[in-house]
Amino acid sequence: MFSFSSTRVFATRGCHLSLHCNATIRSCRRASNHYSSCSGRTTQDDVLRVGKIMLGSMLAMGTSYYVFQYRGHRMIPARLEAGTTTTTHATSSEFGELQLSSASGAGSTADAFGPSSSSSMPTYGSPEDVRKAIEELRSALPGKDRIQTSPDSLRVHGSSDHSYHPSCPHSVVVMAHSTDDVVKVVNISRKYRVPITAYGGATSIEGHFTGFPSGSICLDLSAMNSILEINEADGDLRCQPGAKWEDINNTLKDKGIPLFFPLDPGPGATIGGMIGTGCSGTNAVRYGTAKAEWFLNITVVLPSGKVIKTRRRARKSSAGFDTTKLFIGAEGTLGIVTEATLRLAPRVPTKVAMAQFPDVEKAVSAVQQILNTPYGPHIQCVELLDDHMMAAINTAGVVDAPYPVQDTLFFKIQGSPESIRDTSNVVQEIVQRHGSTRFEFAATEEEAGEMWENRKYAFFSTLATHPGSKVWTTDVCVPVSRLPQLVYETKEDLAKAGLKSTIVGHVGDGNFHALILFKDEDELQSVGAAVHRLVHRAIQMDGTCTGEHGVGVGKTEYLVEELGEDTVELMRTVKKAIDPLNLFNPGKLYPENNKDETCIDTDLAVISNAK
Repeated sequence: MFSFSSTRVFATRGCHLSLHCNATIRSCRRASNHYSSCSGRTTQDDVLRVGKIMLGSMLAMGTSYYVFQYRGHRMIPARLEAGTTTTTHATSSEFGELQLSSASGAGSTADAFGPSSSSSMPTYGSPEDVRKAIEELRSALPGKDRIQTSPDSLRVHGSSDHSYHPSCPHSVVVMAHSTDDVVKVVNISRKYRVPITAYGGATSIEGHFTGFPSGSICLDLSAMNSILEINEADGDLRCQPGAKWEDINNTLKDKGIPLFFPLDPGPGATIGGMIGTGCSGTNAVRYGTAKAEWFLNITVVLPSGKVIKTRRRARKSSAGFDTTKLFIGAEGTLGIVTEATLRLAPRVPTKVAMAQFPDVEKAVSAVQQILNTPYGPHIQCVELLDDHMMAAINTAGVVDAPYPVQDTLFFKIQGSPESIRDTSNVVQEIVQRHGSTRFEFAATEEEAGEMWENRKYAFFSTLATHPGSKVWTTDVCVPVSRLPQLVYETKEDLAKAGLKSTIVGHVGDGNFHALILFKDEDELQSVGAAVHRLVHRAIQMDGTCTGEHGVGVGKTEYLVEELGEDTVELMRTVKKAIDPLNLFNPGKLYPENNKDETCIDTDLAVISNAK
């Protein structure tokens, strides 16, 4: 018995169907329902059959529906009329034909999804397989709260309040405490064909840890947060994947060890997640990113259940290709990291300065010239906060004394007192040449710490300024010489679109984030269109859709344009070789293969009682 008021149907990569609805469905009253073949494992044919039955059943109730196809962030509408077998399309050439003749799904179907051959698609476990996997997990990992299936836990582990992407809860959450635990979970995942997603600090905003519609295992590694070994003489340490970078640096400081780990993404990020996304942070202009040599080796559990260590602890090695980097930026799709050896850097004295400008283009242009001087290596960080961001910080009440509301650069200058002095003189001279109206140093270490803390919490300051809003955070990166033009054009574009935003950026390496606000679906569509324009501008400038946040589910559509089809195909080849069953974090990172017509790359939103 169906009783629909509003239904969203997702046909996602991996060929499964998930319904999120206000509905009553016979024998199933879950808020999020996963449909699989009752007789066995789920295939694409099952998805298409169930989808047609569901839409056909709704039409049979004697009402009309609007169907929207989401391609990227563009919504293409069509109207389904009760009692008819065709759709009226606003853009029929893009949408394709979808004909439904009855609730049984029988009849002529010129499919909007493409040919329904499932021979080349991965096959996942049925609901019964998922149930058996959960029972075996309880036996393999006994103990309080090790296996969690409460709705709250499944929701928290499968979605983020700071992500705009559609999400899906997992079927079970497993708390891992060791590499052996991870191996047990991976083997059970493979036995029952249940996808598995690693989870750490939950700071990702690109949908990296959302569940899979057929049912999935969330492997929570946050309890594996120990520092296992510190080798001060060698300048490295070994830790588990749940360790947070702030905790590592605080531990080193508390122990009086004059070293630190320089990668500094968002607050709360864990080492495992930092490896998965290929992160960087404010220090990247001086120390580089996760894809530099900051991870000497990692221990990884493969989809086969084998455990590998990518290399020894020596600072350099020419023994074969770099398997460590194979997993950096792979977003948990090739293996699950259970240990990492981090290279540390000497802690160098720093001083923080602030320069303000009449417009953002002048601010960004000054950075290029500073970094190209002989004093450029003494710039540890250089961060941009535009005038809207400065206003947000003031309004959020996180500063004792309000800042002037202008486009602002924050510098962290490092070195000996003499080096800091000489570098500061050069910086001040250059920013004045570019129209800076104010240049000053933090008077105390406390004030310097407060300045940098304000930059780190820019996201939350933006939200606090606009209660009830959500934020879409962009992450483009371009060659530094192209950054002034891109930032200027972006601010102009957002203003013309009537969108509220703030901008922060690691402008020393060409990476910036536009934090664009929205409150409803209409504004979300406008934001999506603006982001689409921004990403294409960045790629046309020889840039990237993501400088540090990763691809997840949010940026797959841009990879072919950015990297080329053959490069993307090489990525798929590596994935298939290491994870032939596609069990590790499916639906993330890899773009849809347009040549493979058996894949589904469509989101359908069905809104009933259309007027």
